[in-house]
Amino acid sequence: MAADELNIQSLIPRVEEYLIKHQFKFLQQNPTGIIETIYQNESFTNLLDFCLDEICKEPEILFNSENFTSLKAPIMELLLKRDDLYLNEIEIWDSLLKWAFAQNSTIPKDITKWNKEGVTIMKRTLHRYIPLIRFYHISSEDFHDKVYPLKKLLPKELINNLFTFYLVPNRKINIDMQPPRRWYDSVIVDFQHFALFASWIDKKNGNYLRNIPYNFNLLYRSSRDGNTVAKFHEKTDNKGANIVVVKIKNTNQIIGGYNPLDWGGNSHFKTTADSFIFLFKDYKNTDTGKIGRVIKKEDAIYCYSNYGPTFGSSLNSGSCDLELRSSGNRWSSSPNSYPDIDIPRNYEIENYEVFQVVKKN
Repeated sequence: MAADELNIQSLIPRVEEYLIKHQFKFLQQNPTGIIETIYQNESFTNLLDFCLDEICKEPEILFNSENFTSLKAPIMELLLKRDDLYLNEIEIWDSLLKWAFAQNSTIPKDITKWNKEGVTIMKRTLHRYIPLIRFYHISSEDFHDKVYPLKKLLPKELINNLFTFYLVPNRKINIDMQPPRRWYDSVIVDFQHFALFASWIDKKNGNYLRNIPYNFNLLYRSSRDGNTVAKFHEKTDNKGANIVVVKIKNTNQIIGGYNPLDWGGNSHFKTTADSFIFLFKDYKNTDTGKIGRVIKKEDAIYCYSNYGPTFGSSLNSGSCDLELRSSGNRWSSSPNSYPDIDIPRNYEIENYEVFQVVKKN
């Protein structure tokens, strides 16, 4: 009986949805086997995207697994093409070499023992992946120690350009340099949070599973740049749309807000219907996230040189919806211009970050 007759195809989206929502552990148990099974079934496109996203966020799931070296070539290629693979470029190079040696077990790992046939075999194994390695984002020391000894595997033009790049850094060379892989420079939140922030910004039901349409560029981190109002304004004023992320001390709670305008100006409110505040009861679980979209849009954002990030207005000279009134770790909150989403009224913070939000082309 044909699958269409059983209407199995109509069940696939539901199966995918269930696995994505409830069964992340299935990927951790046998990442190589599972992703290959999914890859071979063209119907599971959403599930494949989910698995690739999870591996890019937590590469150790796959790259440190026992069966990593048995990964099929097309999947390796898919991963190396990703901009969001969360590994240093030299780690990617090391992993690729480990995989290549496993495909050719007769080739000695000591390159001084290679003959011409061994070089040819390794070049043939690696040739499709070499253009995917972003060599110009490898340190000069790692290039010297881990890349240059294998120069026979790389195109001569690439080696010559890399030599010029490292030895004469101010000289212009005509190369098509790929950008670095896009990590999220945060010590508070990770890829999953940024995916959710993007969906909230776009007022999208559900989460972005891939291709987040925004770049989140770190402007300010209190623990790095100095926890003062002056530093906050120095780093963030007039930088456009931004999102503030705050870790509450001695808890798993994260709070913050989205400002679609900017923090420039002094002692006045800014009007917008697109701002929001948020709370995660447990930052390790994005399902605990709550969002409160602005109610009084004319009081959405408050900019003042003596205040840190401030969302909403206050009642009877009390606290605003989310505010830092002076330098330090003491913040406060009182619902008025935004709905009450259970942000604590007074609290001490551990750290906070501000990210510029830039729409991708």
